[in-house]
Amino acid sequence: MKSEAIVIGSGVIGLTTALALAEQGRRVRVWTREPAGATTSAVAGALWWPYRIEPVALAADWALESLSTFLRLAESAPGSGVRTVPGVHRGLSRDSLGSWAARVPGLREATGRECPGGGLWARLPLLDMPVHLRWLAERLAAAGGGVELREIHALDEAFDEAPVVVNCSGLGARELVPDPGVRPVRGQLVLVENPGVESWYVEAAPGARTTTYFFPQPGRLVLGGTAEEDSFSTRPDPGTAAEIVRRCAAVRPEIAGARILGHLVGLRPARRSVRLEAVRRADGGLLVHHYGHGGAGVTVAWGAARAAAQLVSGVG
Repeated sequence: MKSEAIVIGSGVIGLTTALALAEQGRRVRVWTREPAGATTSAVAGALWWPYRIEPVALAADWALESLSTFLRLAESAPGSGVRTVPGVHRGLSRDSLGSWAARVPGLREATGRECPGGGLWARLPLLDMPVHLRWLAERLAAAGGGVELREIHALDEAFDEAPVVVNCSGLGARELVPDPGVRPVRGQLVLVENPGVESWYVEAAPGARTTTYFFPQPGRLVLGGTAEEDSFSTRPDPGTAAEIVRRCAAVRPEIAGARILGHLVGLRPARRSVRLEAVRRADGGLLVHHYGHGGAGVTVAWGAARAAAQLVSGVG
């Protein structure tokens, strides 16, 4: 058994990183101030697609590695909450994307019938995040790790109990590190009864405060959304919700009459660039910072988690 590690944060980045460390043979504990089901990750849509994350080159590699893992899970692990679902991303062309697009299986220009106005068609992983987060925690437990509800106010608290600490605190890094460069990007969603929509749809201009998307999830249709920088409000806004429904219904009119099941708000932990780096402390402890994944935490989760685990092994 390698040395013990504590991972701070139980969002998708924290749990996936903890699992990657456990699979190295480390005894891992996750410390979190809130259950995984109460994190921003639980609110995510969550379609695989690189979105609002830097640096682009690294993120693309992490995303493609994650895509491979999600496709495998969709085939072999029905309890993981991962499915592959067809859909279109309106307003995009292959030429408008980076070289990573050529490595996405089946990604092609949409036909006029599939997407009036042009766009890209693909069958991509779509995750039911509450299910996926529970699955990650179960996998971690099976590997000998565990999740503890424990609020942390200083990184030294973790080093009192383990020689390796991986900081996956997301937006919480603003105070914990502290790192004021981590900023919230507020996303609001509307959950409705699915009136028969079987494919996903996204229309999102880079840097826009509003986006239009809908994702068919088990038992519901998820409508979005917003991308409001530096907003800390987690209270759903009725006017914003009505506008989200209106935009989605403009694409699929049957959505207009769908019964509303609920509203969700999540604060994406954005940063100028993902922080993934190791710091050797004077007392010999190893601190790995791993946060700032913005709106692409789900998309890059496995690739980034394995990179963090490799960093721990390489340094510690």
